[in-house]
Amino acid sequence: MYNASSTRYDKMTYNRTGRSGLRLPAISLGLWHNFGGIDTFENGRAMVRRAFDLGITHFDLSNNYGPPAGSAEETFGQILQKDLASYRDELIISTKAGYYMWPGPYGEWGSKKYLVSSLDQSLKRMGLDYVDIYYHHRPDPNTPLEETMAALDLLVRQGKTLYVGISNYSAEDTRKASEILRQLGTPCLIHQPNYSMLSRWIEDGLQDVLDEEGIGSIVFSPLEKGILTDRYLNGIAADSRAAGPSVFLSEKELTEDVLGKVRKLNDLAAARGQKMSQLALSWVLRGGRVTSALIGASKVSQIEDAVASLNAPELSAEELEQIEVILRG
Repeated sequence: MYNASSTRYDKMTYNRTGRSGLRLPAISLGLWHNFGGIDTFENGRAMVRRAFDLGITHFDLSNNYGPPAGSAEETFGQILQKDLASYRDELIISTKAGYYMWPGPYGEWGSKKYLVSSLDQSLKRMGLDYVDIYYHHRPDPNTPLEETMAALDLLVRQGKTLYVGISNYSAEDTRKASEILRQLGTPCLIHQPNYSMLSRWIEDGLQDVLDEEGIGSIVFSPLEKGILTDRYLNGIAADSRAAGPSVFLSEKELTEDVLGKVRKLNDLAAARGQKMSQLALSWVLRGGRVTSALIGASKVSQIEDAVASLNAPELSAEELEQIEVILRG
């Protein structure tokens, strides 16, 4: 019988999401990898329980997470049933739709048919009446934005999600989507883009739009698929993601230029008493423009390290300039 830690809210930082009343933990847990049907259930269960004990209240999923697609939601549904059912009102559970899920013309992208059907399927897989946040996962070039946003509005009015968000949208499309949702009476709560020291595209306009529109942000891949950790400082290990068949990270990305920067950043992290991964999280959360950093994990210790990054002192102006010099090469 799982009983959550009585101190779970003592040390976590919770940030207000845009202009909403919702506060998210500074560190959130994503179930993109390591929670699928091919993975060990008890390991995923241990990670979710430990995350909640550390004050991580937000668990981020998508219809296509696994593998196979859909299985991460099924795994999370089992964990909810076994361990977290009595804590449902303390949890923020999100899911998404946009990528391929089933054959035919209604199994991906952004039509109302797809978005409504997909959320119904996600709720069944997780054993839920509603999710807290439902995202459109990627822009659809062939469906009017008005239809996609109307579908999100509809699902809020049906009580199947409390809030809605978007992911992977450009600054221009984000502004358009926000304006449509505002007119419908369902504000856009949050945007989920990728962001890290090595991928900074959101600084070129998107963050300004989010500030102006009052939209929060939760950034995925803050550790750049594991590059911004100590995993590759001394080469590519045989059991690493880069050495395996993963389509998400290849050896070609681990150039000597990139690894040279990471080694210098690692030295700076060590001088601060941090691991490389912890410095990367401190950096994306600097200045308060990012609501939450969304981490992935394959073991409990990685979650503990991520949460511990919040105990470090804020990056000084001098340290931030050092980081800029390193990244500029």
